[in-house]
Amino acid sequence: MKFKMTPLEKKWVLYDVGNSAFTMLVATIFPIYFNHLAESAGISDVNYLAYWGYTSSVCTLLVALMGPTLGAVADTKNFKKRIFQTVLFVGVAGCVLLGFLSSWLWFLVVFVLAKTGYSASLVFYDAMLTDVTEPERMDTVSSQGFAWGYIGSCIPFVASLAVVLGGGKLGMSLQASMITAFLITAVWWLLSAVPLLISYQQKYYVETTEHVIRNSFARLGKTLKDIRGQKHIFVFLLAFFFFIDGVYTIIDMATAYGQALGLDSTGLLLALLLTQIVAFPSVLILNRAAKKFNPTSILTLCIGAYLFISFFAYGLDTQAEFWILAVLVGMFQGTIQALSRSYFGKIIPAEKAGEYFGLYDICGKGAAILGTTLVSVMTQLTGRMNLGVSAISVLFIIGLFLFRKAVKLNESHSAQTVK
Repeated sequence: MKFKMTPLEKKWVLYDVGNSAFTMLVATIFPIYFNHLAESAGISDVNYLAYWGYTSSVCTLLVALMGPTLGAVADTKNFKKRIFQTVLFVGVAGCVLLGFLSSWLWFLVVFVLAKTGYSASLVFYDAMLTDVTEPERMDTVSSQGFAWGYIGSCIPFVASLAVVLGGGKLGMSLQASMITAFLITAVWWLLSAVPLLISYQQKYYVETTEHVIRNSFARLGKTLKDIRGQKHIFVFLLAFFFFIDGVYTIIDMATAYGQALGLDSTGLLLALLLTQIVAFPSVLILNRAAKKFNPTSILTLCIGAYLFISFFAYGLDTQAEFWILAVLVGMFQGTIQALSRSYFGKIIPAEKAGEYFGLYDICGKGAAILGTTLVSVMTQLTGRMNLGVSAISVLFIIGLFLFRKAVKLNESHSAQTVK
């Protein structure tokens, strides 16, 4: 029987289409433009890669501090949409402002603002999954979000790429091209959120009290204390921290790595466009496989595939090898994100989705602090970029081991609950 999404599920998926455009820009044009600004200021390739990695780590730290706290507040009745809307506007405004900057330092400062707003919006967007659909539909709805997000992001990306690469022929300066590209992405991102903002209603919540902030902190404190006793959730979060940290490090650092290796900028951008195109059918195909076999088996496959990708990146030094890397990432990137999100959504209390997804986001989207710092430090210590990138493999090895343990704990917990 063909799966048919409800109108609200479609509007939730549409936001994935919008925010993925910003992700695509961060993974492609942003680091190339920053490289231009850094070169103009006389910064070396090694330090350029390191500064970009450190900046991504700062974004992660900010969201790690904000996510659980705001998530706990968002669980209060009618608060989730308000906070989502606020951080969304911060991210969009930062994206627009970036095009007007010509200083590499100010570019990084405003990038932190935009990336933090984007990452924070995903805490509440992910938490909305429990409100917009049912547990038995989560795997498919989550996968649809990532699938359409990948293919949908290609539209503003191609438009932005055309402006950046062809702006000179139209008499546009590089900065004018960047302003236009960033504006296209910001408008696409904002408009995609409008239908969800209009229709979304918080289904699961904690009743409003006189002391919303204080009570939210109290609930968060209790959750942090209790979660260690819920081993099936706690161990999954540990596993997720390691393997998704590696995934997002690859996403954040891929273009910067290619630039630092001296690969052609246009080729890098087209390769990452190919990643988006490959990701669309791959997510849908692997989601079908998850239904036929088991979501946890497919998730295990994805983690193993990323372990191979991290080994492959060690010897990467040609444009053709970067294209192969782009295809491999595209095959598994969406599914590892989608099934992780839906798996977590099914094992947590729905009424505490905000604070739980706040904790999830510390380990998740934008939370590549360990990986990006590892790459940056290893690169500067050894002077060899390939050693820094290949060090990510350790994250996947640890993550795979912990995930299989979490699956067994969840099966045991489910069996005890049934009894």
